[in-house]
Amino acid sequence: MGDRHTMADSAAPKKKTFRKYSYRGVDLENLLVMPMAELMDLVHARARRRFKHGLKRKYYALLKRLRAAKKNCDTAAGEKPECIKTHLRNMIILPEMIGSVVGVYNGKVFNQVEIKADMVAHYLGEFSITYKPVKHGTAGIGATKSSRFVPLK
Repeated sequence: MGDRHTMADSAAPKKKTFRKYSYRGVDLENLLVMPMAELMDLVHARARRRFKHGLKRKYYALLKRLRAAKKNCDTAAGEKPECIKTHLRNMIILPEMIGSVVGVYNGKVFNQVEIKADMVAHYLGEFSITYKPVKHGTAGIGATKSSRFVPLK
């Protein structure tokens, strides 16, 4: 009986280890300081082609507004930057955008999206759904033979 561990031993406080984020083998700290040319080699082919052909002025304007919003907020106090609204659903998320809050237009409203590290190299539009998902329920009027006998009002 001396071999067994007591309950006090097994209940020792364990340090919670957070998963260190890495994108295709490169950790987040290196990803943030990586030059655009090296980042292009890591992303998928469609994004590589997009960056090779060059980003237009509107994409740089969005990046500039996101940088300004991050600079104006107090991140030490846990404050999030203000929401920057955009219609640019096809903007590819870059590492420098991590931590920003973007309002992505879905055709009706601006959905707030907080950009996290997992979202790098995805499009902004992937996080703002453009349709209302179908809720399958009861059949509508005229869908079945028995619905003829249901009064409308």
